[in-house]
Amino acid sequence: MSQTESSADQTGLDHIHRFVPATGSGLRPILALHGTGGDETDLLPLAEMLAPGAAVLSPRGKVSEGGMPRFFRRLSEGVFDEADVVAKVHALADFVEAARKTYDIEAPIALGFSNGANIAAAIMLLRPEVLAGGLLLRAMVPLQEKQETERAESLAGKPVLIASGAMDPIVPVDDPTRLAERFRACGADVTHEILPGGHGLGQSDLGLAKAFMEAHARIG
Repeated sequence: MSQTESSADQTGLDHIHRFVPATGSGLRPILALHGTGGDETDLLPLAEMLAPGAAVLSPRGKVSEGGMPRFFRRLSEGVFDEADVVAKVHALADFVEAARKTYDIEAPIALGFSNGANIAAAIMLLRPEVLAGGLLLRAMVPLQEKQETERAESLAGKPVLIASGAMDPIVPVDDPTRLAERFRACGADVTHEILPGGHGLGQSDLGLAKAFMEAHARIG
């Protein structure tokens, strides 16, 4: 898998990231967003497994929590710094739009795990035009107050899959359901599946995610 590894200095883009050019045609690119402690390499194998041949844009979160990269700050486990969430959403959304021009790619489908799923969810609520859909693995409600604007109506018809774990010790039990309801209120085509297991991913997640990408990753 050919990859371009870039820093802000090398490209003018403001996130360290990996870009994997497409090897197939007619596929939407994937925006791969890692969990806490991951980096821009973490989800590349998963993206390739779920959407073989698709281009992959994979940025590294710019926040460090005890040396672990994240996409936004949190005040404690499960309690987010919402002002920072909003600021980081706009910074990451601007990066994605700049990267689309640099790499000449279509609007991507987000593939996010944990913290990456949360920032993807927040982008869809605050900057819905940036993404073509979202595959959100172990997502929480990223913003407790409804801060999205009328632009969230542009989620109409966009596919969203939320996959949560029945015994997840990190994600509050009602959060994924509330997130799904919020997306539906914005017109998104939402599927929420509660799977066996905890915060880590299992075979059920992979099968569900693969089916989602097969259904929605093709352009047109």
